Amino acid sequence: MTKGKLIIFSAPSGSGKTTIVRHLLKTFPNQLEFSISATSRPKRGVEENGKDYHYLTVEEFKQKIDNQEFLEWEEVYVDNYYGTLKSEVDRIWAKGKHVIFDIDVEGGLNLKKIFGEVAMSIFVMPPSIKILEERLNTRSTDSIESISRRVEKAEKEIKTADLFDMFILNEVLEEALIKAEKVVLEFISKK
Repeated sequence: MTKGKLIIFSAPSGSGKTTIVRHLLKTFPNQLEFSISATSRPKRGVEENGKDYHYLTVEEFKQKIDNQEFLEWEEVYVDNYYGTLKSEVDRIWAKGKHVIFDIDVEGGLNLKKIFGEVAMSIFVMPPSIKILEERLNTRSTDSIESISRRVEKAEKEIKTADLFDMFILNEVLEEALIKAEKVVLEFISKK
């Protein structure tokens, strides 16, 4: 099987990484495919199993950990697991495409460590913590407690930005999208 490359987008929740990744998938449909993460958290809103996440029970997730089916995984909050299944990357590479990830900061750093030069890690930087909190409030998918927890986590995650290959400031979305297109195209075009 020909192995492709991995493009890892990480950021605090609400930074816009999902918007950027969706844009790149539409822009480069023949080159990129989304790696669907597994999670034990409940669905939010209109999310679909097998499209947004592979939804697993806590027991199913722990069984896959025991079976070493994950490239990386973590317990983000109590009984709230997220992970990247080895089978997802293999599935995408089998199609001759590059894998694109929309993944939390710790998971992104773990994948970069595993894959090295085959992977490019990009941190999506919010303009400020205040704007990040406003974005989380605007999307109306999380409780006040959850938003508070995410903002607190974001403050720590932003300090890791320099551990990534590069960062994209998402202050003006159109500019962030153009920069993302440019860096991804350069990376996947490199031999």
